[in-house]
Amino acid sequence: MIKITDSPTGTTFAIKVHPRARKNAITGEVGDALKVALTAPPVDGKANEACIEFFAKLLKVPRSSVTIAAGLSSRNKVVRVTGLKAETVRERLGV
Repeated sequence: MIKITDSPTGTTFAIKVHPRARKNAITGEVGDALKVALTAPPVDGKANEACIEFFAKLLKVPRSSVTIAAGLSSRNKVVRVTGLKAETVRERLGV
């Protein structure tokens, strides 16, 4: 089960990114992280921008509400969403 945590700075959850995929999608779980496929390559922050865009659309929040809290240069990242509670994030992610 994916660990989604509320904190004073926002709701956080872990992801593992698969760049250069055929389409942007959540493809499963790896341990306590969501496995996310992104079409963008992992160069010049393009995959990070695609990740932010993907979760902003999926969670129906502005792009400014989604940030990468940890793992900017890694496949393992922590995403932070402000303005939503953990229960709402879990419902919108479908996990």
